[in-house]
Amino acid sequence: MLAGPALFTIMTLPKIAHIVTLPAHRFHWSFLTLRYWPIWLGLGLMQIMAALPFRWQLAIGGQTGRWISRIARRRRRIAATNLALCFPELTLDQRTVLLEDHFAALGIGLFETAMAWWASDKKLRGLARVEGAEHLQQAMDRGKGVILLTGHFTTLELGARFITWQQPFHAMYRSHKNPLYEAVMRRERERRSRLPPLAHEDLRGLLRAFKKGRAVWYAPDQNHGIRNSIFVPFFGIPTCTLTATSRLASLSGAAVVPYFPRRLAGNAGYEIVILPALDHFPSGDMAADTRRINELLECQIRQAPEQYLWVHRRFKTRPPGSPSVYPL
Repeated sequence: MLAGPALFTIMTLPKIAHIVTLPAHRFHWSFLTLRYWPIWLGLGLMQIMAALPFRWQLAIGGQTGRWISRIARRRRRIAATNLALCFPELTLDQRTVLLEDHFAALGIGLFETAMAWWASDKKLRGLARVEGAEHLQQAMDRGKGVILLTGHFTTLELGARFITWQQPFHAMYRSHKNPLYEAVMRRERERRSRLPPLAHEDLRGLLRAFKKGRAVWYAPDQNHGIRNSIFVPFFGIPTCTLTATSRLASLSGAAVVPYFPRRLAGNAGYEIVILPALDHFPSGDMAADTRRINELLECQIRQAPEQYLWVHRRFKTRPPGSPSVYPL
């Protein structure tokens, strides 16, 4: 006889699969095998999460994040190390509070991703205020395309959804290791952004998009190794940083328009600030351009530091001869 959880999974899987539909060319029958049942259940749970009142999402998400911090010990150590490196001026107690707030933001980020994928525009429009939309429109009017520059914040998915109200865009991305989650993520991002995502290595596709005058979403602030990267300061630390923003702008002539989403205190919702296109960019000095991007990101991170993705090993790649900063 089937155990209770297994029986529940079999009974609910068809319902979840009906809710989380996939185009025929992205569906594979292997997605119905046992190994994918937890993903289907998780996706179904996200549908429920997206339907909850916003106040509940904040409360449950915050508590979920704090619970995750107790079991994801390795990620907690990584985040604590990052905060110690980037905010040496804070006391240990202050950094501990910031660490707890960060995991609460990560938990809320699960609900924000669910909302980004499945909440209605009607529900979301009452939560967000977009400032600086005229800067994006002015850059688009040049006809050479736009690099929508941002960082890896816990509000990343929802912030991108808010930007689609102003402008359709291609999203640059790296594939997820789980093929089912990858298929659903790609479908929902494409459905909301109204243009297909582009793989980060698809240079021809990116240049074609810029040639058509389109916008491309890009966040260059993760560590992907030394290839196509240089060491420039980030919070005063020599950090392996992608140079793609400068290179893409140089090759295409696209304007670089930074934007940053931020969840406001209490139940006040979200603020999305679109800044003017970077002037004199690229400058012809790739190191100076890359350093400028890091300085811009650092300035925005400091405004709501708990909402940045500190669980990522941003300082994993070190300058030659420098020891690792992360505990084993």
